[in-house]
Amino acid sequence: MKLLLTILSLLLVLLLAGLWVGTGSYPDRWRTQERSTAQELANKEKKDQIDKMKAELDDAASGSAAVEERARSELGMTGKGETFYEVILQPDAPSDESKKSIEIKGKNKVDKESDKESENKKADE
Repeated sequence: MKLLLTILSLLLVLLLAGLWVGTGSYPDRWRTQERSTAQELANKEKKDQIDKMKAELDDAASGSAAVEERARSELGMTGKGETFYEVILQPDAPSDESKKSIEIKGKNKVDKESDKESENKKADE
C-alpha cells in the first residue's frame, strides 16, 4: 500500500510539474498569449496602412485632381498661366520683455557715459 501511495504521489508531482515547466505549461501559454496580442496590434496597424494606401489609389484612379493636388503641395507644381511666389517669413520680433531689457541696457550705458562726462567736467573745473 505504501508503494502504491508513493508511486501515485510521484506521478501527481510529475503531472503538476508539467503544468508549470516546459511546453504547454501555464507560463508558456501566457507568453504565447502576449505574443498573440502584440501580433494582433501589429496586424491592425498594417491593415490601417493598407486601407489608407487603397484610399489614395482609389483617389488617383478616379481622376487627376488628387494627383494634381499632391504635386502642388509636395513638389511645387504650377499650372499654365500661374506664377509661383515663395514667401520667406522673418523670425518673430523680440517680445516686449526683451525690448525692455534692451532699453534698460542702453540706458545703463548712457547713464555710465553721462557719469563719466560729469566726472570729466568736475576734474576740468
